[in-house]
Amino acid sequence: MAFRPLHDRVVVKRIDAEQKTAGGIIIPDTVKEKPQEGEIVAVGPGARDESGKLVALDVKVGDRVLFGKWSGTEVKIDGQDLLIMKESDILGVIEASASSKKAA
Repeated sequence: MAFRPLHDRVVVKRIDAEQKTAGGIIIPDTVKEKPQEGEIVAVGPGARDESGKLVALDVKVGDRVLFGKWSGTEVKIDGQDLLIMKESDILGVIEASASSKKAA
């Protein structure tokens, strides 16, 4: 099933957090917090301003983003756990640094 969000909504797939701390301690599932980082898998066409003009979104499919802990609505589509949220719930886009681009 294909899902297309409406207006200024986006569909985000959470990116799993690390299973271990920096010191090597394994974190059990019962105490893990849900990750606040995800990848955008679908975007709506945009919101309309007061004059009715379509305002495109700043994010696109494939962007890695940070969002608030309580942002979005959790849904299950085709067996995948996803979040649907408004673009305004996204705190920012994670961009690759220059050093990681050179390594790739």
